[in-house]
Amino acid sequence: MQRFIIKQKRTITWISAALLVIAFTSHYAFHNELVAKWALITASVIGALPIALQAFQALRIKVVSIDVLVTIAVIGALLIGNYEESAIVTFLFLFGDFLEQRTLNKTRSAIRELTEMAPESALKLMADGEFVEVGIEDVDVGDVLMVKTGAKVPVDGTVLSGEAHINEASITGEPVPAGKETGSKVFAGTTLDNGTIRIQADRVGEDTTFGKIIELVEEAQDAKSEAERFIDRFSKWYTPAVLALGAIVWLISRNIELAITILVLGCPGALVIGVPVSNVAGIGNGARHGVLLKGSEVIHDFSRVDTVVFDKTGTLTQGRPQVADTVVYADDAQAVKGYLASVEKQSDHPLARAIVEYLGETPAHEVSKTDVIKGGGIVALVAGHRVAVGNVALMEKENVPLGEKALRDIDAFQKNGNSIVLTALDGSLVALMGIRDQIRTGVKEDLAKLKKLGVKHLVVLSGDNQGTVDLVARELGLTEAHGHMLPEDKAAYIEKLQAQGRMVAFVGDGINDSPSLARAQIGIAMGSGTDVAIETSDVVLMNSDFSRLPHALGLARATARNMLQNILIAVGVVLVLLASVFFSSWMNMSIGMLVHEGSILVVILNGMRLLRYKLKT
Repeated sequence: MQRFIIKQKRTITWISAALLVIAFTSHYAFHNELVAKWALITASVIGALPIALQAFQALRIKVVSIDVLVTIAVIGALLIGNYEESAIVTFLFLFGDFLEQRTLNKTRSAIRELTEMAPESALKLMADGEFVEVGIEDVDVGDVLMVKTGAKVPVDGTVLSGEAHINEASITGEPVPAGKETGSKVFAGTTLDNGTIRIQADRVGEDTTFGKIIELVEEAQDAKSEAERFIDRFSKWYTPAVLALGAIVWLISRNIELAITILVLGCPGALVIGVPVSNVAGIGNGARHGVLLKGSEVIHDFSRVDTVVFDKTGTLTQGRPQVADTVVYADDAQAVKGYLASVEKQSDHPLARAIVEYLGETPAHEVSKTDVIKGGGIVALVAGHRVAVGNVALMEKENVPLGEKALRDIDAFQKNGNSIVLTALDGSLVALMGIRDQIRTGVKEDLAKLKKLGVKHLVVLSGDNQGTVDLVARELGLTEAHGHMLPEDKAAYIEKLQAQGRMVAFVGDGINDSPSLARAQIGIAMGSGTDVAIETSDVVLMNSDFSRLPHALGLARATARNMLQNILIAVGVVLVLLASVFFSSWMNMSIGMLVHEGSILVVILNGMRLLRYKLKT
């Protein structure tokens, strides 16, 4: 029966709410006191059942929790006939617990999703020289494996032969596939976009980078879930003190009514209500402004953040390469664009797709012959002209002269973090394009708002090269910038910051960000990111709207202040009421209950102010 009642606690919460509605409707609308009375009594009794069972279980392990005091207070309120107080306190206590716990169980599914994404099989070279598909558990360090187009790399390893482009977004977060050749390192869980390669297994199973991602998420989530709520820590001293005071009064005065009065006045009604009201109002405000805050513990920790660490791609930047800079050296720019569009439409390379998107509806010509130059680009015959599109090495191979201006432009583009695409027409350079992942609009202004809110350190960690990361950091005015970082490197760096005493928030959007999102005190996920990142995080910016981040931090700090105010109000009122019982002649049960109900109204109104919160600009 105990298990059944605890299991049905959520259902009991909603039944209590319905009974409260019936009671107040009967009292104020129909003046039917009998229905109102029994609705309140029923709500009090069924609402107190799970609370009383939790109190009993706490006492069995010698813990005097707030459930104990609430249970005794509800019984006391019923004994003296204050059914409204007992019904309201039980419902709000249950509802507050519901708000605290409803999102915690979701995070465990992130582990399952990560596990499901791990490769399950591999093509292994056998003794007879044939490649046979085997389970991933049958692959050992040193085995030779083949990976074909569209397949996942099964292990961390080294390329023995072949060339390919591999999408490593699940590991580095970078959207542009990385070129691989003999001697290159590859990672488990990444996907081969094109080509076929043979690799030698260096790390397998849980030792792979992908396996470590799963392990890091598990460890960090387990550590974070053990945090205690502030109200429970406070009740460790508050609850026994009120119980002891009531017992002492009864022993001295032998006045059971006075003792019950003290327990009722000492009931943490406003204390129990104050934190959930602030929590609900803060979460409600966040939801209306595109911010999901996962509980009051998250709000408390988020409000104390002094260091914000960002993943670069998809967070500070848009997450896809785009044409950023263009120089045309020919007189007829439109003709050049036509030839370029004709060639790039023949390729599925990410840089080619960026150029085609940039050129839009530019009319294309018929391409009679194409020749892909590995590591260089593409050469094609377009309307009788030889068109070469690629890097500097291709231009040198095609004997295309690069003048001083072109060399200066190339150097300037590269310093701005661009990937270079040159176009030559019949042996003459006609165009230069710089392609890079663009910074999100308004990010610099949003980061300035974070600084005004008291964030002292703004750090970017990325799997991209250090030069590109440094450029982003300089443009945005960040405190630190670190490139060439794998997921475990990011998580380790966050631990280093935490060891320095910093309260760290991490902002990311990819599977590779999951360990860092879980390791940081506050993980913040972009809403269009992976399900794993969103479920691992504590805060979600819906629709990936980075501009919501300053509002989220400001709201968390306002909510934390509001919670503290409500706690001080609640405790202050209880202390005044208890003191008045002993040191005044005017204090009685009716006046005490009036003040008690007034304190509940005050903390509710104070919490509701958060619904109108807006970040000051």
